[in-house]
Amino acid sequence: MKTELSVDLVAQSHETEAGTRSRVLGVIMARGAATAAEIADEFTLTQAAVRRHLTALTESGLITTRERRTYGTRGRGRPAKVFVPTDHGRDAFDHSYDKLAIDLLDYLAAQEGPEAVEKFARHRFAEFASQHADEIAEDASPVDALARVLTAEGYMATVQPVSSGQQLCQHHCPVAAVAAMFPVLCIAETEVFSSLLGSHVQRLATIAHGDGVCTTHIPRPVTKEVSR
Repeated sequence: MKTELSVDLVAQSHETEAGTRSRVLGVIMARGAATAAEIADEFTLTQAAVRRHLTALTESGLITTRERRTYGTRGRGRPAKVFVPTDHGRDAFDHSYDKLAIDLLDYLAAQEGPEAVEKFARHRFAEFASQHADEIAEDASPVDALARVLTAEGYMATVQPVSSGQQLCQHHCPVAAVAAMFPVLCIAETEVFSSLLGSHVQRLATIAHGDGVCTTHIPRPVTKEVSR
């Protein structure tokens, strides 16, 4: 009886550990890059406990580390070390059929030419636009509405205010591996964002290109001066 109870407790412990590590990976995915302190803030865990999970995720090849990128003048001291998901980590987090999609698009390009892939990409996002155009246009904050739609589609999107407008951040891309092989998917997506928001937008970074987060800048609308 004691042995059975011990086995049950060990099994429960392993399940808890796996669940916590999955949540830690989820935080890193959502942020694109995070320090141990930032991750600890998300949980009722000490930094030492978080680092144990980070070590396990690193040894499993699900995350890696790099220096946090700084913009402008960097202060004194060592740059912060941040944890970022690896391609393997993204694959573990997302169960999309990347290989099949890449093979299909490769076949389409071989049979019909690269323009056929471009046509497919624009058709795919045109359907996305037609499904959600009214919902986004009727919302008081179209950018926030677009972020909600993208999150529902699995892109984990958020909106961040910046001095020149807003940034739409997609913290996960279910088709990142496919888009890395066929960048026209990112181009078509950006064009649809511009159309849905009625604004020129600029893609600053993409997961498919190796960045932690897909970032799209939406400039603040220009207000016309009232003539006196």
